[in-house]
Amino acid sequence: QVQLVESGGGLVQAGGSLRLSCAASGRTFSSYTMGWFRQAPGKEREFVAGTSWRGGSTYYADSVLGRFTISRDNAKNTVYLQMNSLKPDDTAVYYCARSTIVSPRDSALFDYWGQGTQVTVSS
Repeated sequence: QVQLVESGGGLVQAGGSLRLSCAASGRTFSSYTMGWFRQAPGKEREFVAGTSWRGGSTYYADSVLGRFTISRDNAKNTVYLQMNSLKPDDTAVYYCARSTIVSPRDSALFDYWGQGTQVTVSS
């Protein structure tokens, strides 16, 4: 059974930074694509960023490109999301997820999800 646990969320002022972490259980963490999604109140869950199983390939939603950076440490079974220049529109619950597909953006292609961590950006 795979478990994903996010941490690092909180309240930050616009222009500030946060670093989210997602710790994964399971010996085959390094074999999977990992992604971050977010869901704001009243909105659908949306893709934020993804990283290939080796971390050499990363991809982002246009809305966060240049501000967010996804990375992973396979030795620690952890994936990170560094968020800089945060905006009030970034306020959401952030989820990490695992996929067996290469470079997916569709949430339906991710099979395991964490419980989420709240990020609130004040103006």
